Amino acid sequence: MYFSTLSEWLNWISTLHPSDIELGLTRIKIVASRLGILSPTCPVICVGGTNGKGSTIASLDAIYRAALYNVGTFTSPVLFRHNEYVTINGKHPDDHAFCLAFEKIESARENISLTPFEFYTLAALLLFQKQSLDIILLEVGLGGRLDAVNIIDADIAIVTSIDIDHQDWLGSTREKIALEKAGIFRSGQLAIYGDFSPPQTLLHYANQLNTILFCQGKEFNFQKEPQSWIWSYNKVTYTKLPCTSIALQNMSIALMAIELLQSQLPVHRQALDQGLMQINLPGRIQVLSGNITKILDVSHNPAAVTFLANQLKRMPCQGKTYAVFSMLVDKDIVGSIKAINTMISNWFCAPLSVKRGATQQELMQAFQQAGVDKVSFFSTIKEAFQAAEIKANINDRIIVFGSFHTVASTWKLVWNI
Repeated sequence: MYFSTLSEWLNWISTLHPSDIELGLTRIKIVASRLGILSPTCPVICVGGTNGKGSTIASLDAIYRAALYNVGTFTSPVLFRHNEYVTINGKHPDDHAFCLAFEKIESARENISLTPFEFYTLAALLLFQKQSLDIILLEVGLGGRLDAVNIIDADIAIVTSIDIDHQDWLGSTREKIALEKAGIFRSGQLAIYGDFSPPQTLLHYANQLNTILFCQGKEFNFQKEPQSWIWSYNKVTYTKLPCTSIALQNMSIALMAIELLQSQLPVHRQALDQGLMQINLPGRIQVLSGNITKILDVSHNPAAVTFLANQLKRMPCQGKTYAVFSMLVDKDIVGSIKAINTMISNWFCAPLSVKRGATQQELMQAFQQAGVDKVSFFSTIKEAFQAAEIKANINDRIIVFGSFHTVASTWKLVWNI
């Protein structure tokens, strides 16, 4: 089956597998082997974790490109277009490139059923194979051990953080989730753990596997200064590093990975500074200034929403804060609401127009369970956002969060796209 447009391919790919998600490496590894893409010719960094994956990859991408290396990235989910899954030196491949990749996958898969994400992962690896890349950055989609990107043996495996999310797939405790995330570790290879509380299960697994693990706050660390920050590892110390909107914890992880690859891909201080200042991550505490400030953030679990709340506390607001909000039904909606509710004057909510989106009834129940009654419900995110705009006065602010889908819907309104 072959198609002439990317939209036709994507529509067809969405019908191939009985479910959107089926964790496991057997099917995709067979197809990847047939395609000859299991052994990239350049270093690979695989990034998993609950929160901070996108920020860490964006930091690595910006710094390595500032150092004039050729960089390929595979990240998810996307905000607007399928092409956003892949970047090569900061640019997304065009529709034709994806169509050619999908044709090759279709020829190779024969009777093997693939989920959409598995198709996208294989396409990314095919697109990377056609380029002379110096480094490849892969973001885990869900978990780690059984996620599609784990068919590649990474030179460095990063777990940014562990928190409660995707319980139906990964387990209900940090310890169980940690084992799934640590599934990207390899025997004798390098690995990095990014938050300051590594679960014992992760540490034990790394030790059993003889993985060479570097932990934030132990092997490497960072320190916030009034106008800059400091990073240190062994005898290496960088002072007066530029601050950005990216969490220092995640930029610190990126610097650790860069340091571990210095012998293969040297990065000098000038490139570090330049790269840090050029990090671009749409939808992550993205501030749109005006009489009414709008802040877009894709935070979609309590830990990420807590980080958003802490950042908002550092951003003075003379007026009220209004929230435009919706989430996927399999997320911790109640916990996310509670994590930021004390800062919100009024909530404006609507169901998302995707299969996993929480219904209005489910959203209403979540607010009731959270003990929140300052909430209005609408049929669409567009209506919710427009109502918030009408309600807001000069010096108020509107924050939009809860899901990539929530941010994407609002973004189209803000930029008229």
